[in-house]
Formats: sequence, C-alpha cells, structure tokens
Amino acid sequence: MSLDAIDLKKAALIVVDLQNGFCHKDGTLGQSGLDTDRLQSVIPPLRKVIERCKEVGVPVLWTLQEHFERDARRARKKLEPHTAKRKGIVALAGSWDAAIVDDLADLADEPSFIVRKHRFGGFYETRMNMLLDMLGVEAVFVTGLTANACVETTIREAYLRDFDVVGLEDCIAGVRPEWEATAGEVWRQYFAITASSKDFMDWVDRQLQPKAVRVHHLLLMVSDIGRSKAFYTDLLGFDVRPDAKPLPDGRPFIAFRQGLGITEGGPGDSRQMDHLAFEVRNVVALNDKLKTAGVEFERELGDGPYGKAIYVKDPDGNVLELFEI
Repeated sequence: MSLDAIDLKKAALIVVDLQNGFCHKDGTLGQSGLDTDRLQSVIPPLRKVIERCKEVGVPVLWTLQEHFERDARRARKKLEPHTAKRKGIVALAGSWDAAIVDDLADLADEPSFIVRKHRFGGFYETRMNMLLDMLGVEAVFVTGLTANACVETTIREAYLRDFDVVGLEDCIAGVRPEWEATAGEVWRQYFAITASSKDFMDWVDRQLQPKAVRVHHLLLMVSDIGRSKAFYTDLLGFDVRPDAKPLPDGRPFIAFRQGLGITEGGPGDSRQMDHLAFEVRNVVALNDKLKTAGVEFERELGDGPYGKAIYVKDPDGNVLELFEI
C-alpha cells in the first residue's frame, strides 16, 4: 500500500523510548547483556527522519518511559514482572538512564511534544491521544525501541484509536532480531503498514510537490447579492463562513461552507461564473511552475481571502483561484 494516501499535514512521527537505559552500552539493558549495538543502529536513519520532519513541519512526538524504585501497582503482581529480569529497574525517573540518548537529545527541543509514560504503550494513561487530536493528526509514523514491547504496544494502541499507522522498519529495533521479523508480520496483517526511512523521505518529497488538493468553492456573480444570500441561507440552509473577506478588487464576497461563494455581477455579465477556487499544496512552487509553462495570469501571487493565492486562466479562459491556507 502506498504512503501517498497519507496527507503530510495530518501526519506525525512518534519516537519511542530512545533513552540511555534501552540502547546505551552503560544503560540498564546494556548491563543486562543485550546487544546495544543493534539497538543503537536505528539512530543514524532515525536522526535523518526527525530532521526532515522538523524541516517540513511534521510534529515529532517523543515517548519517555519512566519507572520508580517502588511501584505499588506493579508490586501487587503475584507473578514475576518483566522488570525483574533486568540488572536493575530501567529508566528510573530523573536518572541518566531515563534521558534521551545524546545522539538525538538536541532534536527533542519541544517540551510539549515529550510524552512521559510508565508502561509499554505510548497511549496508555498518557496525553498522547489528546495531543495528536489537538495537532489534527490522522496518521502516525512509529519508530524507536523496542519492536517486541514498547513499539508494538504503541502501534496497537494507535491502530485501536483509528489512526493510520506506519512502522519505519530501519528506525525500529527489537531485543532479538527474530522478534523484529515476527512483530513486522503481525503489524502488516492487523495494525499497520511498514516502510523504510527512504520510503518516508521519498513520500515527503512527493508531498511537497505543487498540486491541487481539492475544489474549495465556485464563485458566482449575482445581480442582487442580498437577495441571493437570503435564497441560499433561508431556503436552502447554506451556512455563511464568517472569515470571508472582500475580494482583492474590492467587490463584496459571501462564502458558504457548502462550497459556493457569491459576489456582484450577475446574468447581465458575459459570464456568470467568476472563478473556480482550488486549495493547493505549495502555492509558491506552483506559481513558478505555471510561470515557466507560460500560463496566463489574471492576478499575481499575493494575499487572497483564504491565504497566499494566484489567479490564472485555463485554456478556455476560465479563471482559477489557486491558494494555500
């Protein structure tokens, strides 16, 4: 399945537990005999992915696992917990063990994007879900440690909350290599698709290419704007958008949430449609592309009612407003 179904503006990167305790040779897992070289192998490709996200405005959310020396909830267990199989309690709150590894720490520069957790999953009893909702995120790219525990639990939790989920395979490591393969098979069957960091980079590049995204509104010229407004609102139940501003040429403009706009003009004019508006991606690059192609411009790049906009003519002379919110 292609990553192109995902909208870059509605995506986020989740970096799970890149902490000293999980991948540094002197951390708790390293001291417990795990292969930290394998676990650290995700850092170079992950750093590039994080840097690219920050360049293009994709939110990067970090989970930090924190434990306490005494945990009354865990102490209720009658069976031995997984923490008892280590040389000590990993990632004690406030310790060096719990800190983000030095190779990535400089990139975790947005405190509000750091989500502290006390169990495997990034969503369980944390603010992760609310944070993603507030950011308008619909798809998450999941990376980090470890494939067989915290990453897998976070992927499952994200899927169960109806996010689209992508695991970046070369940015994820497990305690054992065979567990990575098994985890990936389960994810692809039930919870997510998987991709490489190169796939991710290529997707970002494609997402930045100038492109019309959707029809935003059709602007009609009407003979009596007050009468037309009453027709569409009172009889058809249209809803007026309160953020509409006059057109750049000074004419009044009423926009409806149903995708129609009206302005002065009307049937006496040689045309009744003033223009058709499209929301686009990267309007500056699109402006350059259309200039190079010799397209006729009705209005140069500038501020429009909804954002930076250009007005061009199609081969039949119809005016198109192309804008980026």
